[in-house]
Amino acid sequence: MSDDFYNRVRTTLDEIEAGGLTKPERVIASRQGAEIMVNGKAVLNFCANNYLGLGGDARVSEAAAKAARDFGAGMASVRFICGTHTLHKELEAAIAGYLGYEDAILFPAAFDANGGLFEPLLDEKDAIISDSLNHASIIDGVRLCKAKRYRFSNGDMTALEDNLKQARADGVRSIVIATDGVFSMDGHIADLGAITVLADKYDAMVMVDDCHATGFLGPQGRGSAAFRAVEGRIDFLSGTFGKALGGAMGGFVCAKKEVVALLRQRARPYLFSNALAPSVCGAALEAIRIAQSAEGDTLRAKLIDNAARFRAGMTAAKFDLVPGEHPIVPVMLGEARLAQTMAAQLLDEGIYVIGFSFPVVPKGLARIRTQLSAGHSVEQVDRAVAAFTKVRDRLENTK
Repeated sequence: MSDDFYNRVRTTLDEIEAGGLTKPERVIASRQGAEIMVNGKAVLNFCANNYLGLGGDARVSEAAAKAARDFGAGMASVRFICGTHTLHKELEAAIAGYLGYEDAILFPAAFDANGGLFEPLLDEKDAIISDSLNHASIIDGVRLCKAKRYRFSNGDMTALEDNLKQARADGVRSIVIATDGVFSMDGHIADLGAITVLADKYDAMVMVDDCHATGFLGPQGRGSAAFRAVEGRIDFLSGTFGKALGGAMGGFVCAKKEVVALLRQRARPYLFSNALAPSVCGAALEAIRIAQSAEGDTLRAKLIDNAARFRAGMTAAKFDLVPGEHPIVPVMLGEARLAQTMAAQLLDEGIYVIGFSFPVVPKGLARIRTQLSAGHSVEQVDRAVAAFTKVRDRLENTK
């Protein structure tokens, strides 16, 4: 046993704590929803990705349970050996059809979908141009690929075009512009209209991670491309069943059939990970059914109204919010320790939120990222605003 190694680990943990950067895990003892049980107390949940409120929906839960009863706990195998089930093929067809693609491929997680996408498709003759605020899974996926790497400042179309010009001048073969559809820490929705115009101009392809859009953004919840009216122009779309579409786990990539076929042969997270459990597939299929229905429209309208009401209340209370129209509403605080302290005191007031700090967000930009759900009532939204105001005023008076 190396004492030096474990001492370094302890020192790093002490430094994290001293900087106010420790990320506590609070244990939930109920199903996911607008109200949950934490530490034996019922609290309002304003930090889940449960946008449509389906994470604890009885129909989604029953679909998961039925799939487990009918087909067991898991496949005990990877897909190409003995793990491909009729449910997997049904789910791939359902998500591809919902989002308007020829085919789709499932992954154990959305992180794996992005991690496995680039390497099989691109090599040193190609290039990836990536937004500076892309999710860590895109960053890691790009690192695993041998393609040339270019980077542009978040949302800066001039910088993106400069990179496209440089890539063409460098003689690359294929170019992929990679971006989040929605940037999860800020709630910004990518300017896919401008991106696709530039992609056409420089004969580039576009990859979008739509984890924080699928199911609730745009017409019928078809995501950021539908929201920006550029459906059919996104070549590679990744997403998740772990947020709006049931809240369980599992990711996917939608693309043309030949792209999906190659990913099935070469994407390492797909080849070397167990297949999605039947329960996950059953839950996701039911969530997609609800999202596509008239009820889905009602849930999306309620989500939009809740987000607007919360933004208006917090703005009136003079909080510093990141502007936007997405149900991700970051409350900017700056200091990591302040974000952690405020989140802890809000929990005492019955509001469950989390402080975000480095390395999840840049140093000096700590925040509480609130997330609205269709499951929240008007009264619950107003209670959250009141609690934020009470805790903020109390902390200011004790300085």
